[in-house]
Amino acid sequence: MAASQQIASLLGRRGRLALDDVLAALVVDGYLLADDAKQLRVGNRAGRSTVELNPLVIVANAKLTNRRDPGRPLSLEGLTEWLAGQAGLAYLKIDPMKINVAAVTQVVSHAYAQRHRILPVAVTPGEVTFATAEPFDQSWAKDLAQMLRRDVHRVVCSPIDINRYLQEFYGVQRSIQLAKDAKSQSGYDSSALLNFEQLLELGKAGEVGADDRHVVHIVDWLLQYAFEQRASDIHLEPRREAGMMRFRIDGVMHKVFEMPPPVMTAVTSRIKILSRMDVAEKRRPQDGRIKTRATSGREVELRISSMPTAFGEKMVMRIFDPDIVAKDFSQLGFSTPEDALWRSMVERPHGIVLVTGPTGSGKTTTLYSTLKHLATPDINVCTVEDPIEMVSPEFNQMQVQPAIDLDFASGVRTLLRQDPDIIMVGEIRDLETAQMAVQASLTGHLVLSTLHTNDAPSAVTRLLDLGVPHYLIQSTLTGVVAQRLVRTLCPHCKLETQQDPHEWAVLTHGWSFPPPEQVFKPVGCLECRHTGFLGRTGIYEMMPLSPRLRGMIGAQLDLIHFSRAALAEGMRPLRISAADQVARGVTTVQEVLTVLPPVEHVEDSPT
Repeated sequence: MAASQQIASLLGRRGRLALDDVLAALVVDGYLLADDAKQLRVGNRAGRSTVELNPLVIVANAKLTNRRDPGRPLSLEGLTEWLAGQAGLAYLKIDPMKINVAAVTQVVSHAYAQRHRILPVAVTPGEVTFATAEPFDQSWAKDLAQMLRRDVHRVVCSPIDINRYLQEFYGVQRSIQLAKDAKSQSGYDSSALLNFEQLLELGKAGEVGADDRHVVHIVDWLLQYAFEQRASDIHLEPRREAGMMRFRIDGVMHKVFEMPPPVMTAVTSRIKILSRMDVAEKRRPQDGRIKTRATSGREVELRISSMPTAFGEKMVMRIFDPDIVAKDFSQLGFSTPEDALWRSMVERPHGIVLVTGPTGSGKTTTLYSTLKHLATPDINVCTVEDPIEMVSPEFNQMQVQPAIDLDFASGVRTLLRQDPDIIMVGEIRDLETAQMAVQASLTGHLVLSTLHTNDAPSAVTRLLDLGVPHYLIQSTLTGVVAQRLVRTLCPHCKLETQQDPHEWAVLTHGWSFPPPEQVFKPVGCLECRHTGFLGRTGIYEMMPLSPRLRGMIGAQLDLIHFSRAALAEGMRPLRISAADQVARGVTTVQEVLTVLPPVEHVEDSPT
């Protein structure tokens, strides 16, 4: 206790943190050796710049050995947490998705917040919470409490985060306000649906300020923020009172931000311009595409879809990050037997391989990753898609154009004249497309495609329902893979726990699969934004067509009998593939049960 008071006294004697005091406190607390502190102190004086850095940043940048944990250097987050403990305040890692930016930026001005290096992070009717990296400087807190007539609560945050979000929060909010003000002052009704081109023309005429810059700033921030948050989709949804921005992260929707309706309209128009859509057309749906770069420098594609609604155009931007859409085989979530089985199906010179599952189940990722693996310089890979999900230099890609009668069937017919080795058909939707896929397989090509069915055996009955003769399915279909995506546990915070026997019995119903000795549960930490999950992985049901299964395919196929035969031939249902992932500590039973359909009676264990 005495040592803790000594450290607090050292840190707080000047009000603001000083490098000498921080180094002395770290030595007293056993984090640094006196020699390391001395070297850093001397080196900092010799190379002192005009930019004033927070002492914690200087120590973190030096990457000194943490004497309490010799395997790791002293990190900025670790130092900030230590400082919070010495000051007797809570430590906070800022999660911008959980902060009401519009509300917190109204509490104090940007200039005041920057002068005192504080950031408002939460507002209630009776209290305002401020993040600070200077916990011993309390001069501003009493003044603010009197001015705001609310209690002021302080938390300690990383100085880097405070500087960054001060610029982002106030910058974006200022852009939104200026864009809104420009509209209301332009002589137009501020609730009218003005498009961005009109604003641009008004700006050129001098009737409003440079509001185009502000809208551009908002859109740039929106895209970069989505990339940072690992979002797969951005939703811009107009409402009567305020436009809503939501991200889909790991399959779950998160509300991110609200904008005034006129600003939402300008942002929508800006996105339509970037994606080469018709800005004036607001009555019918449109599709577009944007290619941009993330802050890390990697190229990212976005597929844009607009839809007219009661309060304006709803925009959905699907993000195709090459690192996510085209993964290495090892990252798809295949077990060792599944990997070998999938390779045996797709590394054949001919035949049809189908991937099935609902929208958003990862079929595109599986197919693109497979094509990347197969597309060697001596192989001609051609695709026909609707739309092209991600432009890839390894493939020859064609997009379906219904307006000029270029559908999947005519696309495959064209590709057959292009001397292909492998053909990927985006989706088999009708008999003509199915017939062309069969024809391509019969003439010695490998065909990969997708179907929307819940499991692998149902793909055969779907082809029969479309009208494909059973004898052609027998001779061309190589195998079917059904798949789903489940969220994976965060490796930084998952915790070992006991498996509930009842839940395990529900998951493995009908199969003799003993509960694993070790399973994990989600906890939540800074890395996973306190959800307990980080990323997603695939679970698979693989059905290669054995001679016995081929012989069972007839014009009147009994699906239940066929499914049981497939299980007897070695096919493992999705639930058992998922049980393997749970046993490996990748996910949880609860997560799997939210994704998979109820157990049906055909899923009886062959044992």
